Formats: sequence, C-alpha cells, structure tokens
Amino acid sequence: MEFHQRLRDLIEENDITQKKLAADLNIAASTVSSYVQGVREPDFSLLLRLADYFHVSTDYLLGYSSQQTASSSDHELLCLFHSLLPEQREIYLEQGKAFLRFNRKNREK
Repeated sequence: MEFHQRLRDLIEENDITQKKLAADLNIAASTVSSYVQGVREPDFSLLLRLADYFHVSTDYLLGYSSQQTASSSDHELLCLFHSLLPEQREIYLEQGKAFLRFNRKNREK
C-alpha cells in the first residue's frame, strides 16, 4: 500500500477531516489534500510529525511495515525489559515462555 493510501486510511480511522489534520499540523489543507491524492509526498520533517500525530511508525507510513505500531502495552513491556540487568532479562524471557506454554496447554484441553 502506498503512502497516500495509508494516510487516507489513518485519517478515516481516526475520524478526522483533512482540514483538521492540516490545522493540527499547521500546514495548508491543500497540502494534505495533495498528499491524500498521491500528487505530493511530505518531506522527512513532516513525515515524522505525521507518524507522531497518528502514533504510527514512519516505516508504516512509507509501506515498509504492515503493522502500524506497537501498542502501549508492547511499548511498556519493551521499556521494562530494557531496564533490567542482563541476567534479569533471561528470567523475564523464561517467565514469558512459561506463560505461553501454560496458555497452549489450556487451549488444548
């Protein structure tokens, strides 16, 4: 999927208008319209602002990833993991794997 299609989808998913997006980003509504129509593409600075605005990755906007972004829970787990000492990370991973095994066993019943 191309950038203009992803942008259009994000605008619809967030139930906002192109005019609101333009106002929130302090750019012309005609600029947003040209992005949505695929006539123009944003520069790097605006691409980053769009990613922040919609809480998605730039990779998603550019079509390099089909996943919009990690959820807040995913982000929180990653932050927790990175704050641990290396030996604690191993324990953390083993506990996660134990939960997965437990869930698999319960689903099989």
